[in-house]
Amino acid sequence: QVQLVESGGGSVQAGGSLRLACAASGRTLSSYVMGWFRQAPGKERELVAAISRGGGDTYYADSVKGRFTISRDNAKNTVYLQMNSLKPEDTAVYYCGANTLGVRARERNYDYWGQGTQVTVSS
Repeated sequence: QVQLVESGGGSVQAGGSLRLACAASGRTLSSYVMGWFRQAPGKERELVAAISRGGGDTYYADSVKGRFTISRDNAKNTVYLQMNSLKPEDTAVYYCGANTLGVRARERNYDYWGQGTQVTVSS
């Protein structure tokens, strides 16, 4: 069993930055591929970024490429999402999740989820 807790969300103006963190407990994070998803009001949850167990492989949605960076520190059992040049359309609840399949795993293949953290970007 893995418990995931996100932090770092908040309100920021367009063009600003935020760094989300996802701390894991229960089992070592290095056993899992980690992903960040987001869900805006009225929309489906979408994969934003994912990172392999060792960090050597990553995936980014086209909408965030060049602006967001996913990283992990397995020694600290934590995954990060650095978000720069934020836009109002990045406003959503951000969730981290863990899977054992890969960086392009579908949402239904994720085994564990955090409770989410709100990110609000104003224009």
